[in-house]
Amino acid sequence: MKGSSLDRPERVDAMEQPVLLVAHHAGIVTLTLNRPTVRNALDLALARAIATTAQELAQDASLRLVVLRGTPPAFCAGADLTERSKMSPRERTAHTDAIAAAVEAIAELPVPTIAAISGACLAGGAELALACDLRFADTTARIGFPEVRRGIFPGAGGVLRLPQLVGRGRAADLLFSGRTLDAQEAFRIGLIDQLCEPGHLDTMLDHWITELRQAAPGAVRAVKAALQRVLTTDAVTLADIRSLRRALDESPEYEEGLRAFAERRPPSWANG
Repeated sequence: MKGSSLDRPERVDAMEQPVLLVAHHAGIVTLTLNRPTVRNALDLALARAIATTAQELAQDASLRLVVLRGTPPAFCAGADLTERSKMSPRERTAHTDAIAAAVEAIAELPVPTIAAISGACLAGGAELALACDLRFADTTARIGFPEVRRGIFPGAGGVLRLPQLVGRGRAADLLFSGRTLDAQEAFRIGLIDQLCEPGHLDTMLDHWITELRQAAPGAVRAVKAALQRVLTTDAVTLADIRSLRRALDESPEYEEGLRAFAERRPPSWANG
């Protein structure tokens, strides 16, 4: 999309490009899985590239948002089973661990993350999407956890995160059966947060980015930290959350927000 905030890469020959494309635009980073001939399946190289890149991005104070997507025709079809079929059991475990590390690196990013989903989003690819804060998709999206049909189950956090999104019963249905949802059903049960027709995903993302830029970067990071505590800690108290909120009371961003309110103008954020 011309003029997009996302700088979406065009489809390219995977033999001539890295397995992960990274585009920066004014604090917005788009990570594009780039193995289109195998529907962006996660081999060791791609899993390690995602983990390393996400860990580096986590140190960037100017970062506002990370968008994760795949080079068409898919978001991510899961682990590269062709590669895995040639591995020893020990190597298969290392492959699973590498995918889990990639998923956790995305989950631990200190800023909002969005999975932009077109086409297949399956198995480890679906776990990557679950690790994001939001999932935006077009109607070509198909989401599922087919691991039980291969004799395993989701090993990169899907069993933990899926019930939090859709409830235990629906999660059990999907995980026990291994069936794949179309975009409409995934949206209906809350697995997809926003849904659009094909060709409109970038427009939907750009609209959300415009809304995000009106929010103070420090406040957004604090909200992300609070949500991470709520979702990953067994006993979170109001005092734990208030400690994150209290730190904002003396921040320059809060001062600017108050001034902008009094002066009836939009706030001007340092990393806006």
